[in-house]
Amino acid sequence: MFSTFLFVFTISLFSFNVLSDSSNHRYNEGDNVPLYANKVGPFHNPSETYRYFDLPFCVTGKEKDKTEALGEVLNGDRLVTAPYALDFKKDKDSKSVCKRKLTKEQVAQFREAVKKDYYFQMYYDDLPIWGFIGTVDKEGKSDPSEYKYFLYKHIQFDVLYNKDHVIEISARMDPHSLVDLTEDKEVDTEFLYTVKWKETDTPFEKRMEKYSQSSSLPHHLEIHWFSIINSCVTVLLLTGFLATILMRVLKNDFMKYAQDEEAADDQEETGWKYIHGDIFRFPKYKSLFAAALGSGTQLFALTIFIFMLALVGVFYPYNRGALFTALVVIYALTSGIAGYTATSFYIQLEGSNWVRNLLLTGCLFCAPLFLMFCFLNTVAIAYNATAALPFGTILVIVLIWTLVTSPLLVLGGIAGKNSGAEFQAPVRTTKYPREIPPLPWYRSTIPQMAMAGFLPFSAIYIELYYIFASVWGHRIYTIYSILFIVFIILLIVTAFITVALTYFQLAAEDHEWWWRSFLCGGSTGLFIYGYCLYYYYARSDMSGFMQTSFFFGYMACICYGFFLMLGSVGFRASLLFVRHIYKSIKCE
Repeated sequence: MFSTFLFVFTISLFSFNVLSDSSNHRYNEGDNVPLYANKVGPFHNPSETYRYFDLPFCVTGKEKDKTEALGEVLNGDRLVTAPYALDFKKDKDSKSVCKRKLTKEQVAQFREAVKKDYYFQMYYDDLPIWGFIGTVDKEGKSDPSEYKYFLYKHIQFDVLYNKDHVIEISARMDPHSLVDLTEDKEVDTEFLYTVKWKETDTPFEKRMEKYSQSSSLPHHLEIHWFSIINSCVTVLLLTGFLATILMRVLKNDFMKYAQDEEAADDQEETGWKYIHGDIFRFPKYKSLFAAALGSGTQLFALTIFIFMLALVGVFYPYNRGALFTALVVIYALTSGIAGYTATSFYIQLEGSNWVRNLLLTGCLFCAPLFLMFCFLNTVAIAYNATAALPFGTILVIVLIWTLVTSPLLVLGGIAGKNSGAEFQAPVRTTKYPREIPPLPWYRSTIPQMAMAGFLPFSAIYIELYYIFASVWGHRIYTIYSILFIVFIILLIVTAFITVALTYFQLAAEDHEWWWRSFLCGGSTGLFIYGYCLYYYYARSDMSGFMQTSFFFGYMACICYGFFLMLGSVGFRASLLFVRHIYKSIKCE
């Protein structure tokens, strides 16, 4: 057990180092500042990336792979030293990298890359650099067979420095220095680069701000605030609806049910009081229900911790792999929450096989994610893409799951079993359940889920576009405070709409509200997945089997996680509501 906690501490320390600020390197004039080539890939397919030297660029034979952290590997980064020497404060003009003869196959390889809008990404002192590797001449040509394809062979690096720090770097491709790739023939070429240094007053601490400004421009902020105002109006309308309709009806119910026994005997019980003997009858598949509640609670805790790190500035732009590292480590460390919540609730539901329930809790989210990962990793291996994880990284994740996630899950389960908590039911449950009266079609599960998911989704859909453009595109998302406000609004709307639908269900004398409240709360996840279809076909230019598989595969896992998380929120809100209203009346 000591080794487990030691491993937890090591992982936590490792994550802290990875999530810390970028390197604060100081250089003297003439010092060699390493430039790392990262990856290349189609601009519109962010998941489909390849190693830089998978294309036949100049190779000096001195290239070395950079040791990368777990999150960087998960992010698809594969850094290797580039053949460009960018010595600190040393200008260079048209310096030759190499001269080479491109074979027909290499020309065809470059041409295919240019045709697919390949870009390259490099890092210089932890600052990102991008550029396109070529261009397509379409001017005056309507037939694609007449297009001309050109490779850029000259890069100019413009570097800004402040005293002994690198502050900013950009790469410009020389449009007059091109290699014609249109025909399948051998081509002689020389790759060149130029380096220009210029002093700036920008302090080192603010060098990453320019990457944050793109998402906080005035017109972007207006849209974000419009999204929040739209969401707030939704919350106010929903709250007003509950206050004026639901509360008034409940008040009338309470007044009617609070009458003396003689008056009550003259009335036939109707509505939600009529089913007081069945309202706390435990749901079917109680083990699965408790496991879903435990997994959803863990994912909720994970989301809160991620927001805490984001709000304190850990996920600044291009802190490579920080988010992925945080997700893996925090998910492992919060597994005890899932074990405790699931097992304690399962025991409250008078379940007997808590070990099986614990196994189900551990697999409910991880198993589909693992199966999806196996499929997508196989696709990435077939494409020879950087998204394919090396064996060592897979081994590290397995060790984290084996030595951290599983023991903490078991410890949480044991604590939940020994908690001794009993289910707090304000009314007694009858021996035999009442028959549920026939209900109209719109009161069945699927229509209710559609109604429950629409309002929360309408409160977040504007912000979803920016999140998708960041995760599945090249935009940068840094306004985490606004995102956190939207998340809180999402939770409030989900809880309110689930409570409202639960009341209407009980008023119709349908006492099977347990699973219904969970499904209605989590239905927003299905709407988000529906938005994925719209985003893919209408708002993005993604294409190809690999990119399509990654987009819909991993979004399915993310939406499933949202389903579990919001489902647990909806059920908890409904449970509090049901307990409250049945405490307020006298039931025989």
